[in-house]
Amino acid sequence: MPSYSDRDRSRDRGYGSGPPRFGGSRGGPPPGGKKFGNPGERLRKKHWNLDELPKFEKNFYQEHPDVGRRTPQEVEQYRRSKEITVKGRECPKPVMRFHESNFPSYVMDVISKQNWTDPTPIQAQGWPLALSGQDMVGIAQTGSGKTLSYLLPAIVHINHQPFLERGDGPICLVLAPTRELAQQVQQVAAEYGRASRLKSTCIYGGAPKGPQIRDLERGVEICIATPGRLIDFLEAGKTNLRRCTYLVLDEADRMLDMGFEPQIRKIVDQIRPDRQTLMWSATWPKEVRQLAEDFLKEYVQINVGALQLSANHNILQIVDVCNDGEKEDKLLRLLEEIMSEKENKTIIFVETKRRCDDLTRRMRRDGWPAMGIHGDKSQQERDWVLNEFKFGKAPILIATDVASRGLDVEDVKFVINFDYPNNSEDYIHRIGRTARSQKTGTAYTFFTPNNMKQAHDLVSVLREANQAINPKLIQMAEDRGVLWLIPIGCTNFSHAKKWKWLEVHGRYLLYLQPSYAIIIKQSTVLGALCCNLVTALLLY
Repeated sequence: MPSYSDRDRSRDRGYGSGPPRFGGSRGGPPPGGKKFGNPGERLRKKHWNLDELPKFEKNFYQEHPDVGRRTPQEVEQYRRSKEITVKGRECPKPVMRFHESNFPSYVMDVISKQNWTDPTPIQAQGWPLALSGQDMVGIAQTGSGKTLSYLLPAIVHINHQPFLERGDGPICLVLAPTRELAQQVQQVAAEYGRASRLKSTCIYGGAPKGPQIRDLERGVEICIATPGRLIDFLEAGKTNLRRCTYLVLDEADRMLDMGFEPQIRKIVDQIRPDRQTLMWSATWPKEVRQLAEDFLKEYVQINVGALQLSANHNILQIVDVCNDGEKEDKLLRLLEEIMSEKENKTIIFVETKRRCDDLTRRMRRDGWPAMGIHGDKSQQERDWVLNEFKFGKAPILIATDVASRGLDVEDVKFVINFDYPNNSEDYIHRIGRTARSQKTGTAYTFFTPNNMKQAHDLVSVLREANQAINPKLIQMAEDRGVLWLIPIGCTNFSHAKKWKWLEVHGRYLLYLQPSYAIIIKQSTVLGALCCNLVTALLLY
């Protein structure tokens, strides 16, 4: 079994040791100035011959004696108490204390300064697995400590590889969906990699390319990147992934939601197939499962919490069923209560950039310490707004979903869903901005009739988290899947009568009579104002 070594990585990475090993054609515009329409189209899939590639080590795990002495029954009891589910073969036992992880001193010294008590569940089971060199999938809620779950083993992995030479790309690549998440991961990488003199950089769109290119050309062991900007640099020959042996896909479900799957596949094609791959996700839909099957080999899956869609149980969830016109008055009354609290840092989520700007403008005009952030703001402005929020100068942040994932501020106490998101996955990620690192928080949600189609899923999320449920929300969920009878000429929808349906054949059922009409769509509440024979105005 290999042992840890505190290698001194201070010496330069062979810049004077000869020409670049990966010279030759390095991208640039294709002959004739032909333009490519699809991201990554200029990249060609590599055909790897493993016999010709340099060998590398990826198993560095040494089981601590205390861990080795634990019986299978004790391990199972611990996993059950922490809601850890393991699928796959040869999964190491979890570590219950930091010292049991057997991290080298250059990692443990930084951990000891944090005044933490025990590893989080995903760290307890994830560290031994990642250190053993196995491919893995981690399914855990936001704020669970997953960043350190993959970064600390990455630092150990890098310190056991040959030094970078001129022209080498990164050894560890972390793909992230948003620049906010990428920046936060890079901050952690810089903090923990400093002791062993590892260099890291953050590659993302919306910022000048020059400084990012210079970082890559100087050589970095860790690269945290959004897929789009990395594709640009790979196509232009500004970096390569031939040295990459440790790949992380962070928030894989979010990257797929954002349409990054083609770019991810192009990027992974540039990495040697015997790499170690770690995939992290808050949910486990079939698209993420397919990605894992394609990219990982004999992987072990770790799930922390319920296997179905679930929210952090440390969050108190309160749902206010109301009309759209009531939301702003309710918000201001709620903020008066929140701002009287000692800990009052609050994120308000809205649906559109315009709503974000309008609400921010009105609140600031009325004296509220609020600032807004969305995708159309410049990177410089977004960074400034986030710093103002993090350091408490503006305790109210109004945001679109661009900030709902990857926004990592430890002391957010309240989240308000001014506009309900399009799906429950985004709801869970939004409210996950509070109660991070095993703290507690509160999430308020304004839920209107326009959100009726999400009522059933929201009730399920609340029930799983043992939350009190607003009876009006339950009624909304039950009203989905009813049959409405609308009198011809009716202009008041409240006069309609409804029945639970027994059976519907086909997608729609339209039944016309001289005095009334029935229109129904499976699993959706639809009202109709019918005139003449078949003209219908759908009210929902």
